[in-house]
Formats: sequence, structure tokens, C-alpha cells
Amino acid sequence: MALLVCETFASLMGESTRAGAPAYFLRLTGCNLRCRYCDTIYAYEGGREMTVAALVEEALAQPHRLVLVTGGEPLLQAETPALLTGLLQAGCTVCLETNGSLPLSPVDDRVCRIVDVKCPGSGMAGRQDWANMALLTPRDEVKFVISDRSDFDWALEVVKTHRLIGRLPVLIAPVFGQVSPRETAAWILASRLPLRLNLQLHKYIWGPEARGK
Repeated sequence: MALLVCETFASLMGESTRAGAPAYFLRLTGCNLRCRYCDTIYAYEGGREMTVAALVEEALAQPHRLVLVTGGEPLLQAETPALLTGLLQAGCTVCLETNGSLPLSPVDDRVCRIVDVKCPGSGMAGRQDWANMALLTPRDEVKFVISDRSDFDWALEVVKTHRLIGRLPVLIAPVFGQVSPRETAAWILASRLPLRLNLQLHKYIWGPEARGK
């Protein structure tokens, strides 16, 4: 079985607690959500078919052993769990970026699962699989992309309801060009919670339209 791959490239991690670290990116094609602020619309369709073995071999040909599997929504493809495990077995540190609408149970526990919990401003807040919250471990991360103050307040309620503080890193990511980092920082500080400001570094370095960065 093959996976449909949108693009692969080496760059710096733009988000997560590993922001700034060199990594190899595997962006898979397809997404079941349509967020209002989506910056990877080009990943909705197209791409090339590649086997798990070919993708692992390609990853190992790179100098970086940190690999991010992203999309789109990677878990839409049946072979994604096998890809994640194959990368782990090859000696890579593996992160998965997922929108959290599909079950995480098939994913190898050694993977760092970065779950993007969709706030109301995305237009997709009703699509979350909340059962995933109970599966998260300290190696995982939860991210809230906020479009405004009401999204931030909504995120705080989710954090409280699912008791995320102290369990794993909680990231607050302002929509680029819509919510200022300074304003978001002020909200985080006023909350008195150990939240992390999560800026999209790649957009500040290479610009918001750059691909393969």
C-alpha cells in the first residue's frame, strides 16, 4: 500500500516546542476539515504515491533525524501509522501533526502527537474527537490556533475541562496577520497559566506564502 504525498522537504520546525530545530517534513495529501485560516490548501488534493519503505529511505538520506509527518490530515490515510512506526524503527524522532478529528489509538505511543484543537474561529470546532484527550501523554502537545479573544477564552475552558495543565505542553498560536503576538502574550500572562506562545517561525523567516520551508 502507498501513501499520497503532497511534498517533502528539509527546514526548521516552525511550530511546537521544537520550534527552530532542523527537521525533515513529510506532508501528506488530503484533509477532512476546511479551516477558515488554512495555509495549506494546496495539500487538499494531488501529490504522488510513495510506499512506506520509500519514504523511510528518503528520510534517512537527509541529515536530520527529527521528522514531522503533517498534512492536510495525515490520519486520513490508512498507511500513516505504519509510516510513523517505520520512521521510529529507523532511528528517527517522529512528530505527528493532526487536527484531532480522527482517533489517535492507531498511532505508535512513541510518536509525539501534536493535536490542533479547533477553536470556534476555525469554523470546525464541532469536529473534534474528544476521546483523544484521554490518550495524550507528557510527550504529546496540544495546540490552539486562535482567531480572537473569544477563541482564547474557549481554549482556556477546554484546558480546564480536560485538565491539560501539568499533563503536557499547551500551545497558543495566534493566526498570522490576524492576532498580534504582543496581544496574545498579554492574554497568556494574564491567565496565570503555564501556556506557551506558539508563533509560526517559518512565516516570519520566509514569508507567509513560502512553500517547502
